[in-house]
Amino acid sequence: MKKIPHTFTIVFALIVLAAVSTWLVPAGEFLRQEVDGREVVVNGSFHLVDRAPQTWQVFSALFNGFVDKADIIIFILMVGGAFWILNNSHAIDVGVMAFLRRVQRLSKYKLIRWLGVENIIITLVMLMFSLFGAIFGMSEETIAFVVVFIPLAIQMGYDSIVGVCMCYVAAHVGFAGAMLNPFTIGIAQGIAGLPLFSGLEYRFFCWIILTVIGIAFVLWYAARVKAKPERSPVHKLDDYWRERQQATDNCQLTTRHTLILILLLLTIVALVVGVLAWGWYIAEISALFLAMGILAGILDRQGADDIAKLFLAGCKDILSAALVVGLASGIIFILKDGKVIDTLLYGLTKSLAQTGEVLSLGVMYLFQTALNLVMPSGSAKAALTMPIMTQFADLIGVSRQTTVLAFQFGDGFTNMLTPTSGVLIGVLGMARIPYGTWLKWVWKFILALILIGFILMLPTLWLDLPGF
Repeated sequence: MKKIPHTFTIVFALIVLAAVSTWLVPAGEFLRQEVDGREVVVNGSFHLVDRAPQTWQVFSALFNGFVDKADIIIFILMVGGAFWILNNSHAIDVGVMAFLRRVQRLSKYKLIRWLGVENIIITLVMLMFSLFGAIFGMSEETIAFVVVFIPLAIQMGYDSIVGVCMCYVAAHVGFAGAMLNPFTIGIAQGIAGLPLFSGLEYRFFCWIILTVIGIAFVLWYAARVKAKPERSPVHKLDDYWRERQQATDNCQLTTRHTLILILLLLTIVALVVGVLAWGWYIAEISALFLAMGILAGILDRQGADDIAKLFLAGCKDILSAALVVGLASGIIFILKDGKVIDTLLYGLTKSLAQTGEVLSLGVMYLFQTALNLVMPSGSAKAALTMPIMTQFADLIGVSRQTTVLAFQFGDGFTNMLTPTSGVLIGVLGMARIPYGTWLKWVWKFILALILIGFILMLPTLWLDLPGF
C-alpha cells in the first residue's frame, strides 16, 4: 500500500505547482471599485499586465500566509489549549458514557429499538449543525466541537471520521445548501442586485435534499464501521481516542464532572447566541473558550501554574495543524502575486457566451467549484466573480438567481476537501486525521454532492420558481 504523503508535503507541492502556473498563464487584472463597502470587479475592465512569475516567493508566501491567517491560527491554538485543560478532568469522556447509558434505556421502546438509538443521535446532531450552517454560516466554530463529538462517536462504536461528520461535515452541507447564510447568499445577492435572501423557497428544498443525502451517507458509513471496525481508514489512528475512553470506563459522573459539563453547555449556548445576536467572530469566540478552559481548570481544582502548563501542552499538541493553516494560505498568495487568478477568471467566463444554457451553467458551476479549491473565502470569491458572472448570465439568458445558486454550491462542497481551507485543516488537526487520509475517504462523497448540486440547478432553467 502506498504511503500517503505528509500534509506539509502535499500543501508545499501545491504551492510549487501554483508558482509554476505563474510562468505558464499570462498575467492579467481587472479594475476594481468599492460598492457599498465591498471591492467588486469592473465589468469589461480586464487587461494584460507584466508577468510576475514566482520563484523564491514560494518561501515568502509561507510568511504571508501565516500573517493572513493569524486569526484562525491563534483561534486553533487557544481552542486546543482550552480543551486540553477541560479534557484533563475527563469530564467529556465520563459525561458521554453517562449520556449513552441513559439513552440506551430508550431501547425498551420498539420504535426506538428499530430505528437504533445511535442512528437517532447522529441524525439529530447532524440536522442541528446543518441548520447552523444554513442559517448563519457556521464554519470556524465547528473546530471547537470536534473534541466533543469524536469521543461520542468512539463510545458508540464508530470512528473519529463519524465524529467529524456529525458536526463539521453537517455544518458544511448546510453551508452549501444555505437559505440565509449572510456570508455567501447575502453578499452574492447584493452584488447581483437581487432582493436579499430571495429564492428562499427553492433553497430550502435544496437544503433538505442535501442534508438528507449527507445524513444517509454518514449513517451508511457508520453502520459499515460498526460492523467491521477494520474498514475504517483511521482505525489505528483512533487508538488515541480509544485509550482515552478506556481510561474512564470505570469512572462515575461526579459533581465536579457535572459542573464542568454545565460550563461546557453554557459556553456552547453563549457561542450560538453571540454569533446570532451580537455578530461574534473569531476574536470573541477565542476569548469565550479561553475563559471556559480557565474556569474548567479551577473547577477541576488545578492551580494557576498547572492550568498554564496544561494550556501550553494543548497548544503544543495542536501546533502542527495550526501551522498547516498558514502554509496552505501561501497558495493563494502565490496565485495573487503572480497575477493569474484574474486571467483564469476572464478566460473561463469569456467562453460562457459561446455555449447553450445547460452547458453555460455547467461551466459556470465548474469554475466556481474549481476556484474554491484555491480561494475558499466565500465573501472574497463573491466580490471577485459575481460582477462578471451576472453580466454573462444576462447575455446567455440564465437568471441571476441561478448564477447565485451556482456560486453557492460551487463555494460550499469543496470546502470539505481543499487544503487551502484553514477550517478543514484545523478540524483535522483536532481530530488527529492526516489530510491525505481524509482526502482519500471524502473525495467520492464530495463528487457525488457536486453532481447532485448540478442536478438541483437544472430546474431553475426550466421552471417558474419563486425568486428565479
